[in-house]
Amino acid sequence: MLTARSSFEAHLYMDLHRCAECGSGYFDRQHRLEQHGDDIVAVYEGACRQCGTVRRFDFRMAEEIPPPPPAFGGAQPSQIIDPGEFEKVAGRIAESAGVQLLNSPKSEHYKLRDAVAYTVAAYEEMLKFLPPGGDSIPAAAFTSEVGKARYQADPGNYDRDILEMNVEYARVVLANIDKAGRPPHAPE
Repeated sequence: MLTARSSFEAHLYMDLHRCAECGSGYFDRQHRLEQHGDDIVAVYEGACRQCGTVRRFDFRMAEEIPPPPPAFGGAQPSQIIDPGEFEKVAGRIAESAGVQLLNSPKSEHYKLRDAVAYTVAAYEEMLKFLPPGGDSIPAAAFTSEVGKARYQADPGNYDRDILEMNVEYARVVLANIDKAGRPPHAPE
């Protein structure tokens, strides 16, 4: 059974694993918790919006109390999402948010705060895969097809200095959004 460190991580996992029948990533998720022995299991189930196939995911929830979103989990690396998948998500959102930040007035940047915070969290997850004192994420950490392909295409993207630079840059963008703040007339 899959072990998720938080519901945020479980949702990302489901987003990354599309419907086997039609390839859609969307399904109407109904959520419930079940007790299985000593484990709490989060069950997500619902019909695919495109083809109607019933999809179900069961996640054993980690015992550690999860950090607040947008963090995906505590100090340990994910067991269900590999660093290449986190990089793909972070890169996609960073690129989209970056284009929007460049093409919008500073007074509108607060609208992108959640996306940039999500990017920071995804980049920070990648650092957790670095071995203590290691200079890069080892190839064995890439367990998904997406992750393996991304690693093979450019293993240098997973060097400590590049990872730390990505986190720092994303944090600076987030800090600038926070510094600009929300205009007094902006909706919550």
